[in-house]
Amino acid sequence: MRRVYLDHAATTPVRKEVVDVMTRYMLDVFGNPSSIHQFGREARKGMEEAREHVASLVGAQPEEIVFTSGGTESDNMAVRGVAEALEKKGNHIITSAIEHHAILHTCEYLEKHRGYEVTYLPVDYFGMVSPDDVRAAIRPSTVLVTVMMANNEVGTIQRLAEIGLVCREAEVTFHSDAVQAAGAIPVDVEDLAVDLMSLSGHKMYGPKGVGALYIRKGTKIRPIAYGGAHEKQRRPGTEGVPGIVGLGEAARLARAEMDSRVSHVRYLRDRLISGLLEVEETRLNGHPSHRLPNNSNVSVAYVEGESMLLNLDMAGIGCSSGSACTSGSLEPSHVLLAMGLDHEEAHGSLRMTLGYENTVEDVDYVIGVFPGIVKRLREMSPLARKGEPR
Repeated sequence: MRRVYLDHAATTPVRKEVVDVMTRYMLDVFGNPSSIHQFGREARKGMEEAREHVASLVGAQPEEIVFTSGGTESDNMAVRGVAEALEKKGNHIITSAIEHHAILHTCEYLEKHRGYEVTYLPVDYFGMVSPDDVRAAIRPSTVLVTVMMANNEVGTIQRLAEIGLVCREAEVTFHSDAVQAAGAIPVDVEDLAVDLMSLSGHKMYGPKGVGALYIRKGTKIRPIAYGGAHEKQRRPGTEGVPGIVGLGEAARLARAEMDSRVSHVRYLRDRLISGLLEVEETRLNGHPSHRLPNNSNVSVAYVEGESMLLNLDMAGIGCSSGSACTSGSLEPSHVLLAMGLDHEEAHGSLRMTLGYENTVEDVDYVIGVFPGIVKRLREMSPLARKGEPR
C-alpha cells in the first residue's frame, strides 16, 4: 500500500545532512562547549556556526539568537521573560485568540498567578488579526504584544510587518511565534519589526528537542530558569550541541533551498486543495492566498474529522484534524471557533500539510481515495441523515 505523509506541520523528517552532522557531534566532537580545552573549543565552534546559520535564516545577528529546547520553551521565555522584566512598567499583554497553546496557556498562567491582564484579539473569517485592533488595544500599561506569524492549523499568514510597525510606534515589545513560518517562507526580523521570534528545529527538517529564540539587541527580558551563565545568562544549562548543530544545518538548508521548496509545495498544495474541494459541501479554512505554501485545511460537512483521519490512515495517508499538540482532544479547534465556524464544522476539519519530498503522485493518490472515504462516512453519519442525503 502506498504511504503518504501529509503532517509536516506536526513534524518533519530529519534530513540526512542533518543526521550526518549531528552524528559527528555525538561521536567525535563531544566536548562541553563551556570547557576551555580543545575538545570544548571544537564543540563551541560548531555551536557558534549553527548560531550564524539560524541568524541568517531570519535576518538576525548571531548574538541575538538563544538556543532553547523548542518552540514551546521559546514562547514561554518570550512571554514570561518580557512580562517579568517590564513588571514595573505595566501588567497588560495583547495576544490573539488563535495562538498556539504555548502562548495562550502562558498568558493564562500570568493572569491567574501573577495578576496580569491579557487582551485576546479576535480574528476575521480567514483567521487574520487586524493591526487596527492591535493599535486600539494598546494601553500605557501594555508590556508585550505577541501574535504568531503563521497559524499552525489553517496556515494563515498575518500582516506581521504592519502589526510590528504599530508596536514600534507605541514603543511596545513585539514577539511572534514563527515556528511554522521559519524555514517555510522567507522571514526577516528587520522587515517585520519584531523584537522576539520563536523558532523550532523539527518543523524545518531538523531534530526534535531544539529551538531558538531571537531576541533583538536591547530588548529587556529575564531568564525563566536559573543556573549557569550559558547563552549569555539568558538560558542556563549545558547546551545540547548535537541538536544545536542539527538545527543549524537544517536552517542552512532551508535558506539555500527556500525558493525551490516553496515553489514545489505551493503547486502541490493548490492541486490538493482543488481536489479536496471537488467533494460537495467541503470548504477551505484559512486565507485563500495569505497562507503557508504547504497548508491545506478543509471542513467536510456531516463527517467527523477523527473518522476521516482513521480511514485515511488505513489507506496509508498520515494527516491531522488539528494541531498535533491537541490531537486526541474531543474539544473542537479553538482556532476554527475563533474564525466563526460552528462546532460541527470545526469537528469536521482536516489538515494536510505537505513537504518538499511529496510528489504529484502522492497528491493524486490522496484526492483519489478521499471522495470514497467521505461518501462512506456520510452514509453512516446521523448528521447527514438529519438533512438531505449527501
